[in-house]
Amino acid sequence: MKLGLVGTGMIVRSIAPHLASWGIEVGAIAGTPRSHDTTVELAGEYGASAHYDDYHELVRDEGIDTVYVGVPNFLHYDVTMAALEAGKDVVCEKPLAANEREAAELARFAKERGRFLWEAVVTTRQPNFRLIRDELLPRIGAIRMVMVTYSQYSSRYDAFRAGEVLPAFDPAKAGGAIMDIGLYPLTFTIGLFGEPQQASYLPNIQRGIDTSGVITLDYGSFKAINVCAKDCGAPSFAQIQGEDGYIRSDSQPNSCGALTLHLNDGTEEHYDRSLPVMWEGEFREFLRQQQEGDIEQCYRELDTSLLVSRVQNSVRREAGVLFPTDEVE
Repeated sequence: MKLGLVGTGMIVRSIAPHLASWGIEVGAIAGTPRSHDTTVELAGEYGASAHYDDYHELVRDEGIDTVYVGVPNFLHYDVTMAALEAGKDVVCEKPLAANEREAAELARFAKERGRFLWEAVVTTRQPNFRLIRDELLPRIGAIRMVMVTYSQYSSRYDAFRAGEVLPAFDPAKAGGAIMDIGLYPLTFTIGLFGEPQQASYLPNIQRGIDTSGVITLDYGSFKAINVCAKDCGAPSFAQIQGEDGYIRSDSQPNSCGALTLHLNDGTEEHYDRSLPVMWEGEFREFLRQQQEGDIEQCYRELDTSLLVSRVQNSVRREAGVLFPTDEVE
């Protein structure tokens, strides 16, 4: 995998230093004319042989086979589609797009062209998540309650409180809590249990955007509650309660850290298969699928991303959080 990075922000700077150790080469990086100096600096830091001030130039680079999209939410569709049209595989940061219509269009185009398209949501590729799904769930009996929370005071919320609207809290740029950290509890829950029978969202809305909120998911025989907050902070956790015991992780649902299995007979077991770097599992899996041509697994994961997007965006709109991209021309 020879990766072209689109974006120069925090997520790119968090991931890029580790890619070489996972067998992935950074071939190029694209920013904007305004970020030119930063783009040049990062290209040198990551060993990229090319740098661009326009992502359209990067996707035309014949030395790049895969494009990583690490730009604000509202740009995901345009950059990803441009890369797919140029014949590249794509790793797109979460969310895949600003709404489920755009996400479905990207998925359809990728499947028609036989391209790999991955949503970079780390949750379902964490070893501890797979341990829950594959080994621990059957041991706690019939599921009755699921609670997954992610509360993190945003580094951009002080600016929002002061009246400045950055992309993270801008409805015009597909911001807000459910489109950001709210995706992780949803992916955790839907990744384990599939599509709910009903879903709703009760957000705290300020100036047209949700700064925090509670998502309820009805699975018939059990209920799930997801909490996402960018306007306050508290310890995050995931807890799955069954008739024979429970599973608990006292960590954010994206990292899916150490687990405790507690059974009604008093048995208590502790597990932790966490990798040293949170993003390692997903990128190693992307590389494996590409090298082995395992596009079927890619598309199964893509279908889960589409399901999460449908739930995420339908409850967002029903709760009154609307984006310009929701309108169909």
